[in-house]
Amino acid sequence: MERFGEWVGVDRHGFVAELVMDRPKAMNAVSTAMADGLAQACAALAADGSVRAVVVSSTHARAFCVGADLKERNSFSDADLRRQRPRTRAAYTGVLDLPMPTIAAVHGFALGGGFELALACDLIVADGTAVVGLPEVSVGVIPGGGGTQLLPRRVGAARAAELVFTARRVPAEEAARLGLVDELVADGEDRTAALALAARIARNSPVGLRAAKRAMRLGHGLDLRAGLELEDGAWRSVAFSGDRAEGVAAFNEKRDPEWPGE
Repeated sequence: MERFGEWVGVDRHGFVAELVMDRPKAMNAVSTAMADGLAQACAALAADGSVRAVVVSSTHARAFCVGADLKERNSFSDADLRRQRPRTRAAYTGVLDLPMPTIAAVHGFALGGGFELALACDLIVADGTAVVGLPEVSVGVIPGGGGTQLLPRRVGAARAAELVFTARRVPAEEAARLGLVDELVADGEDRTAALALAARIARNSPVGLRAAKRAMRLGHGLDLRAGLELEDGAWRSVAFSGDRAEGVAAFNEKRDPEWPGE
């Protein structure tokens, strides 16, 4: 496993990369150092053309991530907090801006910034132990890792408002019912299921995957006509690629494609 600081690692499974949070003594609470590690790992993954899908996972048995390191925050002056803010934002936007499909493998607690890291992914696979929520208003702040923007896009404005304003924790079955997670699996199977889904995704064209993600992300919120123009631009970016030529040839020759990734 390649390390990015003390608490973040990247493991490779063929064309799938696993971004691993590994701060077990703090249930993966995001300290400044851990935020730096996440940002650095994401920058390396974004620049790696051989990565077709990413799984974000945790080594802690009872938590995906419990959010900000409030013990560290308690020692901060106002000036310290202002200086930390760009470094924390870089961690969350690093995950959000990954150009390839991303899947969060969630078990146990995914609260505050921890749930925001999951929300920054394209898909969330959770097991029956998962408990998710954005409880920031209960400690006098607001979700600041993308939660106020990502949650409404996932479940709608009114549902997101109820969850943010009440600061309540949502157990796995309700989370699946509300659309807070996308797939609910047996206890202990979140990582295995997420890696299997990522491997299935990674069989497809890396050029196509990145272009499709870009079109969906940038098109969200546009009116239909503008969105279709954006989609056309994304189509043109792949229509004359090596991946498109290989995909068509492989289909006609009844074989698996060998994607050039360009």
